[in-house]
Amino acid sequence: MSHFTRLKTKIVEKEYLKQALIDLGYKYQEGNVQVNGYSGNRTNAELKIFTSNPNYDIGFQKQGDNYEIVADWWGIRDIQQAQFVKTLNQKYAYHATKAKLEEQGFSLVSEEVEEGNQIHLVLRRMA
Repeated sequence: MSHFTRLKTKIVEKEYLKQALIDLGYKYQEGNVQVNGYSGNRTNAELKIFTSNPNYDIGFQKQGDNYEIVADWWGIRDIQQAQFVKTLNQKYAYHATKAKLEEQGFSLVSEEVEEGNQIHLVLRRMA
């Protein structure tokens, strides 16, 4: 019996996902990887990060245009699911937004992390 939970995300770009994972201090493995779960159960993913429990990983699978987070959260004690998803989405949005605006000719002037971990970016585009 599988205990894997699949969480839909709005993450579409693997490059920004990898940058977000690095920002959060996670080392990832990329390719056709196996995500470990309860009782030796495994599922395929494109990326995975390791947890403090060597028998349980967190993976990322492409489903259509978006990535899903797949994990057996029952055995993951060092990472809280809701907080992980929230901070991952924030870091992903940061990298995606910054890159897309730079493509449009904007440059980063300043960046502040405000109360509540909100990130405030000031960008400028020269005409």
